[in-house]
Amino acid sequence: MDWKHHASALAERITDPDSRWRDAVASIPRHTLIPNWWERGPEGWTLHQGEDDPERWAQIAYGSESAVTSVGGHHADYAAPGDHPTGLPTSSATLAALVVKMLRHGHIGDEHDVLDVGTGAGGLTAYLAHRIGSQHVTSVDVDPYLVNTAQLRLAALGLRPEFKAVDATGPLPGEYDRIVSTVGVRPVPVSWLGALRPGGRLVTTIRDTALILTAWRTPDGGAKGVIERDWAGFMGTRHGANYPPGPTDLFKAARENDGEDVTIGRYPVADVRNGWEIWSFLSVSVPGIEYDYEERDGRRIAYMIHPDGSWARAEATRFEPPTVHQGGPQRLWSELESIRTRTLVEGGLPLYGCDATVSPDGMIRLSRGRWSAEVW
Repeated sequence: MDWKHHASALAERITDPDSRWRDAVASIPRHTLIPNWWERGPEGWTLHQGEDDPERWAQIAYGSESAVTSVGGHHADYAAPGDHPTGLPTSSATLAALVVKMLRHGHIGDEHDVLDVGTGAGGLTAYLAHRIGSQHVTSVDVDPYLVNTAQLRLAALGLRPEFKAVDATGPLPGEYDRIVSTVGVRPVPVSWLGALRPGGRLVTTIRDTALILTAWRTPDGGAKGVIERDWAGFMGTRHGANYPPGPTDLFKAARENDGEDVTIGRYPVADVRNGWEIWSFLSVSVPGIEYDYEERDGRRIAYMIHPDGSWARAEATRFEPPTVHQGGPQRLWSELESIRTRTLVEGGLPLYGCDATVSPDGMIRLSRGRWSAEVW
């Protein structure tokens, strides 16, 4: 593979000519960090090995998509071709454009000590170490395999940042001028605020949203900043090799039951996760909602569930008003429709660009005009 050609083209595509990240993007052979990955297909998650398909390997490493490298804690690096793991993705190699986006939000200077939360395949760590020097970079992940593997692969590139296998929601190994996270959190871990030096800057996403929070540490031990007019989505933090089992019984109820409330909805069925602002606002307003969506026999079906036992199912063909079934203490689809109506009436939602204040205990308070919300 002519990786230098691919890396140079990637750098030209995702960075400005005067960007301080351009040389890092052009100099890192990203494909060496992603030798194997999982792709979802008709048989479920299927292993792909770069050496078997160099063209696809180049697309994954230097293109515009993220590569899932672990599913349910089953790493692609030591999988067999016939393996088909089940569960949620537990690690990925984030697409380079998104990595650079998060780094830009960090306002990182050459003298700053930076903590990378969520080592993954090590791409962000490599860009950091190349630009500001390995001595200024620490990378942490809850999965020891990811940490050890990234350490070996970056060392082969002449990069030797510090790596630690830790649960990032707990104690952190040092103090830093910048923390850049490629995992979502909710609330902000208290340990992050404690590890930020006075005046330090935090960049992360709020879990189960597409919201990028940037904030400067304040003297009271909290932080103050904004929700950027930008978006990104990452896996949430976890405390072990895998996420806990999902609420399959509630999804079963959403698929099969009639519910106590059957109505005709106002708006066509859509996968709310593709409407990032609406999804994020709903997640802030009613935290804990999970979603599923499918298209079957020309019909669109959306499902929503909540840990309190609430569920909703909406089904329709294309742009027709859906039949909506709801059960449990909350009317989840009704909450979604009220947000969609607000978007039409007000021309948008007050999330992006709103003020964000992080209290010393990690609670995030969002506010814009007369609207406010607390994120726990």
